[in-house]
Amino acid sequence: MGFLSHLKDKFSDRHGQNEQNEDDLPPQWAPAPEKSYHNGKLADATDDEYTSAEKFCVEFPPQPPRLLPSAAVDRIKEVGAKAWEIEYPQTSRFVGSITNPSEAKGGPSVCKVETNAKCKDICLMSNLPLMAGMYDGRGKKGFYYEILIKRMDGLVAIGTTCRPYPVWRLPGWNRLSAGLHLDDLRKFFEDPDGGRDYTEALTQVSSGDTVGCGYEFTSGALFFTYNGQRLANAFTGIYLPRHNHDVFAAIGVEGRNDFEINFGAELFRWKEGNEWAWLTEGSVGGQMSGGPSDAGDELPSYNDANSSTAFTY
Repeated sequence: MGFLSHLKDKFSDRHGQNEQNEDDLPPQWAPAPEKSYHNGKLADATDDEYTSAEKFCVEFPPQPPRLLPSAAVDRIKEVGAKAWEIEYPQTSRFVGSITNPSEAKGGPSVCKVETNAKCKDICLMSNLPLMAGMYDGRGKKGFYYEILIKRMDGLVAIGTTCRPYPVWRLPGWNRLSAGLHLDDLRKFFEDPDGGRDYTEALTQVSSGDTVGCGYEFTSGALFFTYNGQRLANAFTGIYLPRHNHDVFAAIGVEGRNDFEINFGAELFRWKEGNEWAWLTEGSVGGQMSGGPSDAGDELPSYNDANSSTAFTY
């Protein structure tokens, strides 16, 4: 624990040195009132993986929001929500396949993910942010996306994160990341332990179920849906102020699973999510918010970002 404390102190010192004003600080939030569990249902993450993730977060601070590459903006204008895809992780921990709309000509508009029993804990991320801090998203209520479970013999988690994030960790376990784990139905936000109970309205997730993840801009509330019904807010006051963050979809997988991810190119089961105010397209590439001073930097690709944070586990 002395080593971990040292890491956290080091991160705090570095953050303090870089502090310019309160808006530059990570979002302030209070822990959820529900009971926190020491271990998750599977409790399969090792101490070494936890320690490596803590070290990663010290070595690689959160990236500031950036402008999207012009090619990405053009792609959004051309195909809308189909521009959002799942990046293929550059690690042997992922054992499976990812098929994005751009790879399936004339096929479905969703992203398809299949993994087998050898797949270890991994966090899959969207290629583009669902909330881009450099754009004001005028007229937007928030963002939303869904996953359709076709098979879940292992673990699937749905949530959000900021880059860089240790890809060997599930959503919600580390810095600026939130997630709902569909094995034990517990919610996580920067919680490396066993998470917290979410809601009694959700008792089981199985094949054929659709689970959605949404975020409200005004309140900083993250919520989930189940088969088209909005559930209670899981967390509030996160990712604020909004212009300080680029927030990406984060899908956690482990073991054998088969599911589809819909970023809005097909109708959502949560009907309100089909309104323009919730659709991801139109929230980026438009008017800038007047955020951080390095606004001229374009968002790098996932692989480019990984090469600049060459820390693997």
